[in-house]
Amino acid sequence: MVDDDNRVLTVDVVSDVMCPWCFIGKRRLEVAVAERPDIAFDVRWRPFQLDATIPEEGMDRQTYLSKKFGGPARAAEIYENIRFAGEADGLDFAFDRIEKSPNTLNAHRLIRWASSAGAQDGIVEDLFTAFFLDGEDIGDIDTLIGIGARHGLDPELVRNLFGEGADGDLIEREIALAHKMGVEGVPCFILNDRFIVMGAQSSDVLVQAFDHALAESAAPETEVS
Repeated sequence: MVDDDNRVLTVDVVSDVMCPWCFIGKRRLEVAVAERPDIAFDVRWRPFQLDATIPEEGMDRQTYLSKKFGGPARAAEIYENIRFAGEADGLDFAFDRIEKSPNTLNAHRLIRWASSAGAQDGIVEDLFTAFFLDGEDIGDIDTLIGIGARHGLDPELVRNLFGEGADGDLIEREIALAHKMGVEGVPCFILNDRFIVMGAQSSDVLVQAFDHALAESAAPETEVS
């Protein structure tokens, strides 16, 4: 049994807000967290870019999908399967509303700034919702400022930070570190800085991973003589 003093679990979620499986993974994480009310969770959102080559102004959605999947038919097949997976987790993806595939670097900058205000989870949720349910351009600065403002971030300050290019290099370094750690697909859940769960696993798998991470973290280290 794990001592109550050790029932604190950090969960670093490496994700990209243009990744539908990351939205599904967020829902499954929420279910898993709710199943362990005895654990104090510290969930932190970490950046990743599925495609850093998308220009800053974004790319026409159909052009992007054809480039990525080799044609609209294959793209439609893949996203239909994702739509069905999302329905099982209460998500009604509206892929047909998306007109532009964004470069998500600025969205990740906003998520980083939200950390100091304790607003990361809410902003991540709004970014996913804006993109996948409402078809908004989450690469647009005004859209990002509006999302931040709904969660208490000062619009003028955020606009200035975007204009100054603040923290862009830090986001890129953090993404490079994720690649160095072997993260090539998202979502990826890192528990207590030690245990990695790859992919949008079921809530049951995540709960098992929580318990394993806590048990291993609480186990005394073996001294080497």
